Amino acid sequence: MSARRYEIRLRPLRAADLDRVVELERELFGRGAWTYGMLADELAGLGRWYVAAEPVRLYAAGPQPLVGYAGLWYDGDVTQVMTIGVDPAFQHQGVGSTLLEALIERSRELGASAVLLEVRVDNDPALALYAKYGFEQLGIRKRYYQPEDVDAYTMRLELGATAPSDEPDAPDHGTATETGVVA
Repeated sequence: MSARRYEIRLRPLRAADLDRVVELERELFGRGAWTYGMLADELAGLGRWYVAAEPVRLYAAGPQPLVGYAGLWYDGDVTQVMTIGVDPAFQHQGVGSTLLEALIERSRELGASAVLLEVRVDNDPALALYAKYGFEQLGIRKRYYQPEDVDAYTMRLELGATAPSDEPDAPDHGTATETGVVA
């Protein structure tokens, strides 16, 4: 784990970010990576909310590189984590936690009763992260991740009843404005 600390700014994921997200997808997920078209469809989908993480660097000119991204889908009852990805150079420094916290907070704002997700059974860092936030394993989906034929655990975090803050009928890409220091 690096001792460096980064101030991370979360902002809405934009279509202009998709080339970088595709790069990270390929690096992180190999043959199972989402394509540009899949990501574009996902970003535009109803009930979707996607966020980008970028480092805040003093004296840096121009836009900062996207170092992580995450998204969820809200169906009117529960949210489903669709993806979380963090640039390997920024892993184990709290970026994934910051992204997951944003997804959980957005789920609460929407009034979701729970957050659901699938995770590879061999992804120990992700499993540890989800356990840290209280996700419980529900079951297993055999050969869920293709084309690798890797099983997935299904997991759930109960949120309790909260009032929705807005309607999920249209894509909402404009509420991620958090900044946090992560280690």
